[in-house]
Amino acid sequence: MTSLPPEQADPARLLRLNRGHWGIENRSHYVRDLTFGEDRSRIRVGRGPAIMASLNNFAIALGRLSGFTNMATALRAFAQPRRALAAIGL
Repeated sequence: MTSLPPEQADPARLLRLNRGHWGIENRSHYVRDLTFGEDRSRIRVGRGPAIMASLNNFAIALGRLSGFTNMATALRAFAQPRRALAAIGL
């Protein structure tokens, strides 16, 4: 099901759009839910949820930029303050 007109909804484009959606889901949201436990978070009021999502996205980006493919491993590595500060250039 799509809102695209038929001339723009060729199979190749629909497949690209679908894969793009799931690529985002698998690279970001899945990690945020599984590793950071966002779905279980009790932070629910005000700007708290948005701030935590931003911090989690920052941690994921930092881990990936530092060469980690497993974010749980990255979190354990960055639990050492010196390593975390070095990763951000401090």
